[in-house]
Amino acid sequence: MNLQPLKSKKTLVTGGSGFIGSNLIEALLQAGASVRCLDNLSTGNKENIQDFLALDNFEFIEGDIRDLETCKQAVAGCEFVSHQAALGSVPRSLKTPLLTHSVNVTGFLNMLEASRLEGVTRFVYAASSSTYGDNEALPKIESEIGKPLSPYAVTKLINEYYADVYKRNYGFNTIGLRYFNVFGPKQDPDGAYAAVIPKFIAALLNQESPVINGDGSFSRDYTYIDNVVQANLLALTTENPLALNEIYNIAYGARTSLTELVNLLKERLLNYDSDLVKVQPKYGPERPGDVPHSLASISKAKNLLGYDPDYDLDAGLRKAIMWYRAHLRTVKEDK
Repeated sequence: MNLQPLKSKKTLVTGGSGFIGSNLIEALLQAGASVRCLDNLSTGNKENIQDFLALDNFEFIEGDIRDLETCKQAVAGCEFVSHQAALGSVPRSLKTPLLTHSVNVTGFLNMLEASRLEGVTRFVYAASSSTYGDNEALPKIESEIGKPLSPYAVTKLINEYYADVYKRNYGFNTIGLRYFNVFGPKQDPDGAYAAVIPKFIAALLNQESPVINGDGSFSRDYTYIDNVVQANLLALTTENPLALNEIYNIAYGARTSLTELVNLLKERLLNYDSDLVKVQPKYGPERPGDVPHSLASISKAKNLLGYDPDYDLDAGLRKAIMWYRAHLRTVKEDK
């Protein structure tokens, strides 16, 4: 991967204090890039970027993407934009559809327009596997989507439509990355809308029963964060003209049920706590808006971007567990 283009230009990462954004910023800084972060800290955590604040090649702006002038200020002088800012979670979107729309649609359009006016040459944005909706076919192929099943899914699909319109009408280049159930270090296990892997790890580390929504048969294509960071770096730097203005599945390309996930986590954590053999999961109701199964075809990303994920689920869980064992107690004590 040639990261040289990033070294002489400034990159804006929105949502940079969040889980994915902060991991991406770390990789960009390690590659010698100059990085500006825009985040309103509503769901992100400034602790995620604390180590970067003293660096000469890092700048933090606390601001909201729903304000166009803030977006213009943030993008000024930037060649590349990585738009990670969003209000995630299907359940949250069902409770707050208007807020989800304003952040995910108005905020996205503000960033798109500000980037176009500034002359940004590459705009990479976080799309979502939720856009596949009620299409039950597996594996998921980028060109075959169904009807969205949640307000969150609608907002992420609208993002893709706006990106396409901006290419057709303004010649503005974008790349959309449909993430599949990303996990890894810096992902918060607390809160009502926490993702399943950090919640399960946190529960097991405390010898508590992880709570599975449904009967445990629902399956996902869990994707370790380093794979997602790789995809973003490739999208920001690709010189393949055929790769531009496309949508890509970013996943590992294998699916695991919730029951299998809990068993795998217990197996890994038994190395540290033999009493976990007694801990069994609890089963609750299915979550509204959830699709039963998800599995990505990653052939398009491999062929056009050169995407080649380094971590399967087991390898990713091993690294994630090490991070949570080192940080979770501190996180809990700080709260």
